[in-house]
Amino acid sequence: MKPIAYTRAQALPELLKQRIVIIDGAMGTMIQRWKLTEADYRGTRFADHPQDLKGNNELLQFTRPDVIASIHDQYLAAGADLIETNTFGATSVAQEDYGLAHVAREMNVEAARLAAQAARAHSTPDKPRFVAGALGPTPRTASISPDVNDPGARNVHFDELRAAYREQAEGLLEGGADVFLVETIFDTLNAKAAIFALDELMEETGERLPVILSGTVTDASGRILSGQTVGAFWHSVRHARPLAVGLNCALGAALMRPYIEELAKLAGDTFISCYPNAGLPNPMSDTGFDETPEITAGLMEDFARSGFLNIAGGCCGTTPDHIAAIARAVSAYKPRCCGAQKLFDLPQAA
Repeated sequence: MKPIAYTRAQALPELLKQRIVIIDGAMGTMIQRWKLTEADYRGTRFADHPQDLKGNNELLQFTRPDVIASIHDQYLAAGADLIETNTFGATSVAQEDYGLAHVAREMNVEAARLAAQAARAHSTPDKPRFVAGALGPTPRTASISPDVNDPGARNVHFDELRAAYREQAEGLLEGGADVFLVETIFDTLNAKAAIFALDELMEETGERLPVILSGTVTDASGRILSGQTVGAFWHSVRHARPLAVGLNCALGAALMRPYIEELAKLAGDTFISCYPNAGLPNPMSDTGFDETPEITAGLMEDFARSGFLNIAGGCCGTTPDHIAAIARAVSAYKPRCCGAQKLFDLPQAA
């Protein structure tokens, strides 16, 4: 029988049925290791920009693309199947803080291009690699007032967020992303703006990319910052028909366990992703977080053994060593079984 030829958009859903897929680790943690200066961030293009730019990591795809490419290569060499673009803050809303909203779209094109180049270089017929176009939460929230004295005040509105996410998604699509990842969701209304923008874009272009949604439980209350429980969050975004839903950031795996377990039970018709921090912040460690690769991998192995996982990786404080350890630890376990086809419309193979 002739093998079925899958497009890249089809290949990731198929892979998720076969094994636990590995997503990469922290970008910011790895960038910090380079000890870059203000001059590195500015390069020649932004040498005369009137504001400080150090810390605007999304600029590095213009001024130090070698740094971003190197980080992608390290995660791919460590065993990542799915790498994220360096676009966590690459919306016009976030870039307004640096006076660079006008280059947001180009940031996304370049970031996706760099990631796609690395993914293609490391892909083999037996181990394809994929690019997740990362859409971060923005530093502004549509659900919470920035002024404790005026609960009704807002510093951003839905339509502004929708337009910013639309622009970002256009750039990621042009640059070569294989999947959209709306991540670190602390405000479901922000996420809904991103979902709306993605639906709008895919409807107009006719290109159907999988979408992964990843929320952030901020503390032991088990709620995201805008007040929803994990269950309420899932029911609020389920209409997006995501390929996967999950949790990332804020907590280490040990504290995240009850919430990922709950989500794995509730979201029976989609895949589950989990990429926690490397424990709690610790300024005395090399990565700024508590957990060694072995500790994080052991906790993620427990998740895999318990049947919670389809996608596993790391967030703040994790490194290629963490990702390699996680990949080894979960490789012996079958992926969580689910009816993901019920939500995600897998295109027919050619």
